Amino acid sequence: MTSIRGPYVPLAVFLLVLLPAIGFAGSLGDKVLDWPTGEELLRVLTLRDYNTRVVIIGTTLLGLAAGLVGTFLLLRKRALLSDALSHATLPGIALAFILMTVFFGDGKNLLGLIAGAAIFSVLGTASVIIIQRLSRLKDDAALGVVLSVYFGLGIALLGLATRMESGNAAVLSSFIYGKTASMLFFDSVLITVAALVSAVFCILFFKEFSLLCFDTDYAASQGWPVAWLDFFMMTLVVIVTVIGLQAVGLILVVALLIIPPAAASFWTYRLSRMLFLSGIFGAISGLFGSGISALLANLPAGAVIVLTASTIFIFSLFFGTARGLLRVSMERRRLRRKVRRENLLRDMFEWAEGRSDGSNMAEVLSRNGMPFEDLRTRRSWSETDLHRVVKELRSIGFIRESDRDRIVLSDAGCREAEHVVRKHRLWEAYLITHADIAPGQVDWGADEIEHVLEKDIIDQLEKLLPSNQNGRMPESPHRIEVVEG
Repeated sequence: MTSIRGPYVPLAVFLLVLLPAIGFAGSLGDKVLDWPTGEELLRVLTLRDYNTRVVIIGTTLLGLAAGLVGTFLLLRKRALLSDALSHATLPGIALAFILMTVFFGDGKNLLGLIAGAAIFSVLGTASVIIIQRLSRLKDDAALGVVLSVYFGLGIALLGLATRMESGNAAVLSSFIYGKTASMLFFDSVLITVAALVSAVFCILFFKEFSLLCFDTDYAASQGWPVAWLDFFMMTLVVIVTVIGLQAVGLILVVALLIIPPAAASFWTYRLSRMLFLSGIFGAISGLFGSGISALLANLPAGAVIVLTASTIFIFSLFFGTARGLLRVSMERRRLRRKVRRENLLRDMFEWAEGRSDGSNMAEVLSRNGMPFEDLRTRRSWSETDLHRVVKELRSIGFIRESDRDRIVLSDAGCREAEHVVRKHRLWEAYLITHADIAPGQVDWGADEIEHVLEKDIIDQLEKLLPSNQNGRMPESPHRIEVVEG
């Protein structure tokens, strides 16, 4: 029975779960969803309706800003901080509502509620930092404490707000679950301004934030105001979080900060490209999520936005060109095949080296060849694996002929075998000279690295060999004195 390896296991499980779910959702959707007509679809695509324009523009810009800011948050290894920060806004919202109701008779002022959320989000962030610095608790423990305490306080204050005789506490639910579909023009303007400010500062402070994320100690040693940069970065996170409460609510806003940059990380190794892709993915999530919600009125916009971002993440997880599971699986497969080919060529070269004086090595390999049985026993090759590797080497022209008795290398195969052995011995020399590894134990370390050595590294390692080799293949460093170049 053939085994399934690599990304195919989660892919198979994903399909097995997804396909029945799609069928169930389709049958259920016929009963509870009003599918859009062609006219309704055209109206949404062309943004004819005023409310549709307000919602789509606001959520798109929010996704863009969240993707940009979230990139640095993810690289700073503070992904869970956004979760604690969003939950810490609940007591601020509830307390602001209570105070405005007591003193002004109306607790539904948007700016007052946002101010309360912003103050408590800063307090929540400060609480995490203080706990981390003044106690021995790890980061995850500090985040868990702050999240639970502030959220519990928020639930308690929310209970008081709902029992007040004056005021209407129903507005508070919009900050918990979001109110994308009922977003007003003022809400959209507020989101637009905050999103543009956050995006501009992320671009202007790209170099500073990059250094802060990757090497804080070096930044401090160079005189950079690390504490102030860290505080400024978290201020941008607070801004996006507080503004995002209007769109997707405090429970789901963390998804807009984390999912787009996490998806972008599967497509590139460069921070500038990751920042660009993260902003694009966040904007697409807001655009398509709010558009789908506008077409299907029974679907909440905040949840659909997050599900859209999750779809992008799942696609990136499997098909990303840098770290995607399929790409990684293919690279590992190519590396395993390369390792097997190079090991076979090395075995043949070392076998021929023991049966020649060094001058007729190519003649031994390209004319007489190596007995198949001798090759199979050198590295405990299975017959199936050995025949597979021989077939690969023959297809690329390194083996001229082979049968059950003998394997004969071509001229190109002899040169490649010599190159492989030279890399192996160069790395052995480096490990013995600089890593203080005993000659009797150096083979394992060399086998792990020699297959991925680049040409510039090989050129540098050449300096470790004795200068009197006269272009010949160096002997094994187990038997020669290695000198430092």
